[in-house]
Amino acid sequence: MAQLIVTAVKVEGRSKSEVARTYGVSRRWVITLVKRYDAEGDAGLEPRSRRPRNSPNRTPIGIENEIIEIRKTLDREGHEAGAATIAFHLTQRHGHAPAVSAIWRILAARGFVTPQPHKRPRSSYIRFAAEQPNERWQTDITHWTLSTGTDVEIMNIIDDHSRVCIASIARPVFKATHVDTVFRQATQRFGDPQKLLTDNGAVFTGRYRSGGRVALELTLATRGILPVHSRPYHPQTCGKVERFHQTLKKWLARQPRATTTAGLQHQLDTFADYYNHQRPHRALDRRTPITAYTGRPKATPTLEPFDDPHYRVRQDVVDPYGKLTLRHNSRLHHIGIGRRHANRAVVILVKDLHIRIIDSDGQALRDFQLDPTRDYQPQPKT
Repeated sequence: MAQLIVTAVKVEGRSKSEVARTYGVSRRWVITLVKRYDAEGDAGLEPRSRRPRNSPNRTPIGIENEIIEIRKTLDREGHEAGAATIAFHLTQRHGHAPAVSAIWRILAARGFVTPQPHKRPRSSYIRFAAEQPNERWQTDITHWTLSTGTDVEIMNIIDDHSRVCIASIARPVFKATHVDTVFRQATQRFGDPQKLLTDNGAVFTGRYRSGGRVALELTLATRGILPVHSRPYHPQTCGKVERFHQTLKKWLARQPRATTTAGLQHQLDTFADYYNHQRPHRALDRRTPITAYTGRPKATPTLEPFDDPHYRVRQDVVDPYGKLTLRHNSRLHHIGIGRRHANRAVVILVKDLHIRIIDSDGQALRDFQLDPTRDYQPQPKT
């Protein structure tokens, strides 16, 4: 169109106002095109960039380079390196940072963002988290391979509310007594939790094997801590500690492969310190776990401790008729709980003839003395 406008004025001799009306442009634009043609010829009619000569709100190039430097460093060390994390580190350095959206655009322009298929909005996710620190801990054991090809185990404990890494310990193999020792050492630093969530591994519970108690269960009972176990073959219940395994292993994969268990433990200690005190956590509104942990009062155990070692701990499910069964001195007894509790998972604490039945939230359903002369233990009349 620029060529037509100039031709109409210069060759056909039409007035600028008439040409402007004919082509639906402003008279000023016609004048501008004619001046460019007179000064530069046909080259003056080529399309020109409309980018402003300066952008006062543009992120300074020094900050852009710093963003890329932080991204490369975090990624090289195996840490989370998203735009929000980079903004956190910039704020730590300078007291302020560009908007997360601006950082994302810089990363995209520099080729550090890989387009992904559309994901579900985060608002559609249902999250479950404890309201207080120490309200619930999660623990699990994962595996890692040393540079020698030797497989070792890592036991991780995290706080459900704050995601603080309570403990991250490596051993060749974890036995029940080792698990109990790690837990006891962790409580010396962080205090006793109200609940402990684990899977159904033999080192965590004897429920599915001997029917007795493992060392950890004894410690929990004597301290009034409620043991909670995930549903078999349902690791999502322990999702927070499972996710921590992934974060830890991603970081370990970027480090020199440890040759000994002691070397691996040094790496675990280094990561735990960074994770707790420096790494902003997305689920905590980009606070560090230790900040979230120290920001609220701590929960404490709510069950009455059993100070006598001669007791049993069982996990069971109330049958559809509202009853449980318990064997005492080789005799089977039926215990009435109530149909309203049908199919509810419970924990049965037995100390001689003293029976206490609680649900997974620690609510007492029954607390009574067993009558060994009766097969059926009815509910008390109210």
